[in-house]
Amino acid sequence: MKIIYSETCLEYSQPGHPESPERVRSTYEHLGSKYEIVEPQAAAEEDILAVHTPDLVGLVRSGNFYDGDSPAYPNLYEHAMLSVGGAIAAADLALKGTPAFSLLRPPGHHAGRNFLGGFCYFNNIAVAVAKTLDEAQRIAIIDFDCHHGNGTEDICHGRENVLYVSLHQSPLYPGTGITSDLNCLNYPVRPGTGEEEYMATFLEALESVSEFNPGMIAVSAGFDTFKEDPITNVSLEIDTYGKIAQRIKALGRPVFSVLEGGYSASMPRCVEAYLEGLET
Repeated sequence: MKIIYSETCLEYSQPGHPESPERVRSTYEHLGSKYEIVEPQAAAEEDILAVHTPDLVGLVRSGNFYDGDSPAYPNLYEHAMLSVGGAIAAADLALKGTPAFSLLRPPGHHAGRNFLGGFCYFNNIAVAVAKTLDEAQRIAIIDFDCHHGNGTEDICHGRENVLYVSLHQSPLYPGTGITSDLNCLNYPVRPGTGEEEYMATFLEALESVSEFNPGMIAVSAGFDTFKEDPITNVSLEIDTYGKIAQRIKALGRPVFSVLEGGYSASMPRCVEAYLEGLET
């Protein structure tokens, strides 16, 4: 297991915003020297344009927009490009046989072809999937963030060689992901869902992944389903994430993971449990 990380991603913030540098900093410090750290390179613009429109790229570069959840931070374009680069690096390592986790910000799964939002600017995992599809041939994206990845669904919808599977709380922002369509399979769970019910749904979702027979699995890893998360209402335990990871690993495919949400003080321990599960 390798961790993709750069201190550069800690350089922007807004007071009181839940998507803060501290959540990544504390996770990196908690993991300590247990994993080899890989410094990412920024993505190339041509990689971004494989899934996003020139209009969105120009908007993020200019910072000429207002979104209360997704501020136009100084040097936002550079930060977003580095986060995408981390996802690409993780995917490349997975193709070479080394599981990897991109511990960077901003997250990405709410960014669609031509829209940003939900703390997201470019869709890290969608860009990485698009860049590695020729080699992997078929890729399944498993998204266990508490919020539906409306951006990832927007980008991947209808692509026969990509399967998008999302488990998420409903009702909850962004209000999508109620039904499934074509290659986008949604498994909404009710507020207050605990481990037993959640894992039963998760195993059902993994059956669809197994039937798809992907060459690689990409994971949008959100840890805001933890019971103490301040902005969601699912009630998973820390060790649930280890069980989630073990089930993903049991599919027997190369795996890379990209950080999405997770806003509690216990996120470092949740990430640790997930990474240990992938290694068990």
